[in-house]
Amino acid sequence: MNEIILLTITTSLGSFDIELYQKEAPITANNFVEYVEQNFYENTLFHRVIPGFVIQGGGFEIGMSPKETNPPIKNEADNGLKNDKYTLSMARTQDLDSATSQFFINLVDNKSLDYPSMGGYAVFGKVISGEEVIDEIASVRTTNVGPYQDVPVEDVYIITVSYTHLTLPTKRRV
Repeated sequence: MNEIILLTITTSLGSFDIELYQKEAPITANNFVEYVEQNFYENTLFHRVIPGFVIQGGGFEIGMSPKETNPPIKNEADNGLKNDKYTLSMARTQDLDSATSQFFINLVDNKSLDYPSMGGYAVFGKVISGEEVIDEIASVRTTNVGPYQDVPVEDVYIITVSYTHLTLPTKRRV
């Protein structure tokens, strides 16, 4: 049997669905699910919106207050997945193994973020429905807030994240 995890992320601008790539990025997918189970993402902002590049969220509460996170995870960018349009990847600092809760959704094929370039950014899922919501988030006006650039003028935030485990039958070979 093949098990897949589907997420529904409901934002202030609508909902979208994501399939997690557990097989290719087990550490990263499990890390994300752990945050979901803790209701960590509720009322967190999409705090960085760069049209033609990415939308990023998962680290700041409304008001741009950083949230306390779990310890960082290992970078799984060498999993063969590419930072293609609408894929979900982990944000990190210059330290390759520094990803915690922040994630981004690619708005275009971002080959410069693929492994081995700069150590790569770990792809661990893909938007499978609701792409129009991603595009709407990508089109909001942005400004600078303190040291942060590309912050939406009007808050775009996550209301809830839920997930479902689906078990699909494996095809038998004859």
